[in-house]
Amino acid sequence: MRALLIALQFLTILPVRLQGEFTEQDIGRSLLFYPVVGLLIGIVISLLGWSLTSQSPMVSAILLLTVWMTITGALHLDGLADSADAWLGGIGDKAKTLSIMKDPAAGPIAVVTIVLVLLIKFVMLTVLLSQQNWWALIWSVILARTALPLLFLTTDYVRPHGLGSILKQQQSALHTRRLMLAVGVLALFSIGLFALLFGLVVFLLLRYLMERRLNGFTGDTAGAMVELLEAAILIFFVLF
Repeated sequence: MRALLIALQFLTILPVRLQGEFTEQDIGRSLLFYPVVGLLIGIVISLLGWSLTSQSPMVSAILLLTVWMTITGALHLDGLADSADAWLGGIGDKAKTLSIMKDPAAGPIAVVTIVLVLLIKFVMLTVLLSQQNWWALIWSVILARTALPLLFLTTDYVRPHGLGSILKQQQSALHTRRLMLAVGVLALFSIGLFALLFGLVVFLLLRYLMERRLNGFTGDTAGAMVELLEAAILIFFVLF
C-alpha cells in the first residue's frame, strides 16, 4: 500500500499523506503501481466523459482534457517541453542536450510541441467521446504509464542522482516482467492485439531515439514518452 501511495503522490496532485518514513525500496516498488495509477486516472476521466454525454463532444473534450492535465499536475507536459527544446537545440550533442533539459525556461519549440500535443488530444477526445469509447480513454492512460517501468527495466538512466536513479537501482526486474505480462494479457482481451502492438512499436521508436541521442533516458524524456504515447494511442483508436 505504501508503494501505491508513493506512486499516487508522484504521478498526481491528489493529497496523499504517507505515515512515517519511506525507504528507497518503497520508491522502487512504486514503479509497479504506475499502471494502477493510470487505471485510476482513466476511470476518473471516463466517468466524467460518461456524465457529459448529453453535452457537445467538443465541450466535453475540453473539460476532460482540463481535468486530465489537472489531476496529473501537467507533470509529463513539463518533461515534453524540456525534451522538445533539448532535442532541437542539442542536435548531435549529448552533453548539450542534457544541459538544455536542465534549463527551466521554455523556448518556442517547447510551446509549439505542447500546443500540438494538447490539440491532438483534444481532437481525438472529441471523436472518442462522440463514439463513447471509454476503453480508449482508460487504456491510453494505462499503457502510457506502463511504459515507464518498462523503460526503467530496459534502458539506462543517464543522470547519476535524483529520483530516476533511485527508481532504476531499486527496481525489481522479476516483478516488472510479471507486471508487463499481466498488463499485456489484460490489454489483449480488452483492446486487442493490434492496439497493444501499436503501443509497443511507439514505445520502441521513442526508446530508440533516446538511446541514439543520450545512450539512455532522463526524467524529462520519460515524461515526454508518456505524453506522446497517450496521444499516439488515442490516434490509433480514432483511426482504427
